[in-house]
Amino acid sequence: MNKAKAIVALLLTTFFWGITFTIVKDAVAQVDVFVFLAQRFLMAVVLLVPFCACRRVPLTMQTVRHGLFLGLFLFGSYAFQTMALRFTTASNTGFLTGLSVVLVPMLGALLFRQAVSQGIKWGVALAVPGLFLLCTNGAFVLNIGDMLAAICAVCVSLHLILTGKFARDNDVWWLTATQLSTVALLSFLVAEVGGHRTMAWHPEILWALLICAVFATVFAFLVQTSMQRFLSPAHTALIFCLEPVFAALYAFWAADERLGTLGYLGALLILAGMVISELAPSGESPEASTAT
Repeated sequence: MNKAKAIVALLLTTFFWGITFTIVKDAVAQVDVFVFLAQRFLMAVVLLVPFCACRRVPLTMQTVRHGLFLGLFLFGSYAFQTMALRFTTASNTGFLTGLSVVLVPMLGALLFRQAVSQGIKWGVALAVPGLFLLCTNGAFVLNIGDMLAAICAVCVSLHLILTGKFARDNDVWWLTATQLSTVALLSFLVAEVGGHRTMAWHPEILWALLICAVFATVFAFLVQTSMQRFLSPAHTALIFCLEPVFAALYAFWAADERLGTLGYLGALLILAGMVISELAPSGESPEASTAT
């Protein structure tokens, strides 16, 4: 039952990330991306910390250290993705970032000896070509931006792996608040170094900030941190492959953006990968997935 609830919760999280893609795209067209990130994550921290304090669970130094690590890799995923978009296409960036679904089990096995179930392997085998078709429509040309997108995928993968490791040893509320605070601080520093005023009032992005801070940040990362106690990082990464599917569906509904035949085929492959990973016997749990 815990696993089923975790899957549903992470699917909801992925849904919010997917539908806010268009919202974020419109917002960063009006302000610097790191100004938006700084204000988004600061707003999220302001909303989350009072709930952490009301629970009267102490914030430990271990949680601070682990939250800093998570925040560093989470910020890296946003920063390298942003830099990648300056040199390569959004489709290439989306596909390469999505390759974290491959990197998570590889790095997990290499760094932490995490076992990967047969169901996850089959799911990944379907999801990767699905991501390629959905994000690139079958066309892919490498350039320097793709290397930055690949580094982003490594950051995403390490964030997923370490979240699964740290979530079981810390209070998930304070762990989430600490990593979000780290992203906010680093975004402020990058924005200020780049000559952008982070505390400037931008009423044109207020709605986007509220939606992203509440649903795509506080809710999403709190759920991810909590639910990774019940699912392996590899399983979580496979669920997150649905983000571009939800993004495409929302773009179709909100902006009348349509996928081509290859895009629809890619979406079906990703969905098939998710279904097969659930139907195939896994025999895994977050604890059992790590060899001792």
